[in-house]
Amino acid sequence: MEAADSAAVHTWASRPEYCRFQSWGPNTEQQTQEFVAESAAAWSQNPQTAYVCVVLVGDKVIGNGELNVQQPRFRRGAIGYGLHPDAWGRGFGTAIGRELLRVGFEEVGLHRIDATCDPRNLGSAAVLRKIGMTYEGRQRQTMLIRDGWRDSEMFSMLEDEWRAG
Repeated sequence: MEAADSAAVHTWASRPEYCRFQSWGPNTEQQTQEFVAESAAAWSQNPQTAYVCVVLVGDKVIGNGELNVQQPRFRRGAIGYGLHPDAWGRGFGTAIGRELLRVGFEEVGLHRIDATCDPRNLGSAAVLRKIGMTYEGRQRQTMLIRDGWRDSEMFSMLEDEWRAG
């Protein structure tokens, strides 16, 4: 992700349906610019703990993916992804999720990767299952969002599960 991606990212980060299950948004242009700037700067941090990239179809930015190393000592990380609503339901989320897992296990050397989603976000839960993550349960009231406290569905994958394919 680089500063030039800000306008494209804002086309979805400013939409209420995109951030419905998040604690942030809809973003102002300035908030999106700050997010993109922080994401771009993460690529030059040493050690690098955040890998945020845009998703391209042709030359059009349609979403983003993020891998965060949360506990380097224990080789543990988390993934997240998002797509412009016009791209929902077309398999792009599954492709992003698989690539984030590949990078996490094969390039970064993680042992465990987690992901969460709001229980009402059935599309995201379906993606996490499709990419082979294991449902571990529900954590109660993990995030305060616009319509109240949100639970989080918990998913994970371990390094040996990834290698087994």
